[in-house]
Amino acid sequence: MTEQFPPPGSPGQQPPPPGSQPAAPYVASYGQQPATVPRPAPPGMLGAAHKPGAVPLRPLTLSDMYDAAFRIIRFNPKATVGSAVLVAAVAMAIPVLVTTFLSLGLDLSLQVDDTGELSGDVGGLVGSLGSLGLGTALQTIGLILVGGMIAHVVAAAAIGRRLSLEQAWAVTRGKRWRLVGLTATLGLTLTLIIVVYALSWIPVVLLADGWREPLVYGFVSVPLFVAFVVWFWVRIYYLPVPALMLEPVGVFGAISRGYHLTRGAFWRTFGIALLTVVIAQAAGTVLALPISFLSQAALLGGLPSEAGLLVLVLSQALGSVVTAAFVAPFTTAVASLQYLDLRMRTEGHDITLMQQAGVIGA
Repeated sequence: MTEQFPPPGSPGQQPPPPGSQPAAPYVASYGQQPATVPRPAPPGMLGAAHKPGAVPLRPLTLSDMYDAAFRIIRFNPKATVGSAVLVAAVAMAIPVLVTTFLSLGLDLSLQVDDTGELSGDVGGLVGSLGSLGLGTALQTIGLILVGGMIAHVVAAAAIGRRLSLEQAWAVTRGKRWRLVGLTATLGLTLTLIIVVYALSWIPVVLLADGWREPLVYGFVSVPLFVAFVVWFWVRIYYLPVPALMLEPVGVFGAISRGYHLTRGAFWRTFGIALLTVVIAQAAGTVLALPISFLSQAALLGGLPSEAGLLVLVLSQALGSVVTAAFVAPFTTAVASLQYLDLRMRTEGHDITLMQQAGVIGA
């Protein structure tokens, strides 16, 4: 049975009142309804009925979203922080193990000899740094799947349910490869946009008689390019993941849903998203700073040069795990809450959520 999300202000999960019906199970698709008959709200409990879980079922403010994001992470750490740490730790274990193995038989010192070249074994250095790149790529793919899980965790918390790690993973079945495909499609599209703009500079530079033409082109094109990238991020890139996971749509259907939901809400969506990214990155940097300081102190404290690369890889791995533990759950939770907020504002989705929570009749 899916656990109920603790009510606001509760130190833990509360048992259901005597004689009440069991809570309706979490339904992954918003197009379906709970199997049990919804219960009417108790007299005098209208405010509580409109907040059966982590969020009030009405259009959300910024403080509502951040409060809900932290509450969801706090009351469901295994399916949020735990999943992100698990994925990051497994992925980052690869470069640590590879570097440790290589350092046993090869010289991986980072010292520069008199000729200006590294004195260590070049093949070993390439193998170690290559494994770090592989671990980073696997972590990125893993965190994409974690984002899909967290979207379901947020949707369940909105109607008063708490998914376990196993349940959150199970409800993504059938959408995992679509999620990876969606992320790859968006990433390749953004890369193509950047490449096309970079290539547009070639004729400008080649045909220019001096510095004035490139300067004028840059003065005009750079602000337009930045504005277009921001528009692409908000209207195309930002909301398709929760749409794909929580609605019966495919990759392009999810992109279309994100585009239509942000219509008329560009600046609000952009402001909240930008603030969330700034907060998450700043917090991730602060959390990773002690690891960076310790690794630098070890390198400057007389540590053998042969162990320098291992310390560097280990610090990068630990910093990545610590950063992922906060950044991925927080940013994904806020994006999913923005998705729910926009649906409540434009589609009356709060009524559907109340029916799924069982606080009003279908």
